[in-house]
Amino acid sequence: MSPQQTQAILVLPHLRIQNANAIGSPLTHGFPSITAFTGVMWALQRKLAQAGVPLQLQGVGVVCHHHQEQVTQGYVRNFNLTRNPVDKDGSTAAIVEEGRMHLQITLVLAVSEKRAPGTPAALVQSNQAKLDEWAAQAGHILAGMRVAGGSVLPSRPVPGKRVRPWMAVVPEDPVAAEKEFRQWRRQWLPGFALVGRDDLLAQYLQALRTAQPDATLLDAWLHAARFNYAPVVPDGEASAPDGQVKWEDPQRRKGSGWVVPIPVGYAALTPSHAPGTVRNARDASVPMRFVESVYALGEWISPHRLTHLAQLLWHAEANEAQGLYRCRNGYQPAQSEDANSNSNTETLDEWDDDEAYAYT
Repeated sequence: MSPQQTQAILVLPHLRIQNANAIGSPLTHGFPSITAFTGVMWALQRKLAQAGVPLQLQGVGVVCHHHQEQVTQGYVRNFNLTRNPVDKDGSTAAIVEEGRMHLQITLVLAVSEKRAPGTPAALVQSNQAKLDEWAAQAGHILAGMRVAGGSVLPSRPVPGKRVRPWMAVVPEDPVAAEKEFRQWRRQWLPGFALVGRDDLLAQYLQALRTAQPDATLLDAWLHAARFNYAPVVPDGEASAPDGQVKWEDPQRRKGSGWVVPIPVGYAALTPSHAPGTVRNARDASVPMRFVESVYALGEWISPHRLTHLAQLLWHAEANEAQGLYRCRNGYQPAQSEDANSNSNTETLDEWDDDEAYAYT
């Protein structure tokens, strides 16, 4: 979906989520997967349709204001797990509980209107009363839902901040839309927005292949998921002038950003099975397919560094032929922000790798 198709935004600010799932995938933890929030978006859209609200939700942006992972403190951390429910004799039930965390987030939803031909549009700036009514209705519905497996708690009033859901029409003129977005993003501070950085994964792969020519995308992703300290000397010098060698991660230098490994969707492991042919499937009325997680890189960035709405939003894409179901984000960093970029950097479309299907 292009930014021009977004008619309005629905903002659910400063949601307090208790006991959300902290394990986003088999290889990552610390924040729910972005697919959890696209799932919330679709569930909210179905409930809005049942309530007679003619809105279609097409994208979601996530801004995190606070997070508290429920773990023990120390060098080695373990998740705090509860003992409920218990068996009839009072012993602990054989249930492995997921890791949990508390969150305070703002959800920004791209909204369009579903209306019959010839029906006047309702998503207009002169119809703010109706927009406020729809926003309040969406907030009321979301209060009874689960967000990433967690419960939604009532928002606490904060001086100088809007904690009630609100809607606003996105101007059709790009210049006016960017000006309006600059006003909106102030309300999401302090906080950090999660954006996609698939371009950094290409750079990690290129740098890794200088030492390991047979490195794959998985190797590059694992390399980016950890700190890799190495001795660093000033450019153009054989050794440090004071005789002291500085150790740092060449790919994670100061000011390089808060880059994290994230799951972005799923890749098929088997062909699609007809509805009702797989025993114990969650929904026997739809086709079923066994999948595994697809990983990429993301970056937590302050909302004031975003220039337009498309950089914040995530959209779900499905490619049945390739068996790829993943989320994509419209963030594109400026050249000045990427200290490691150069004219010879390998692009995603130039990868000659069997795993490149997941990112092209």
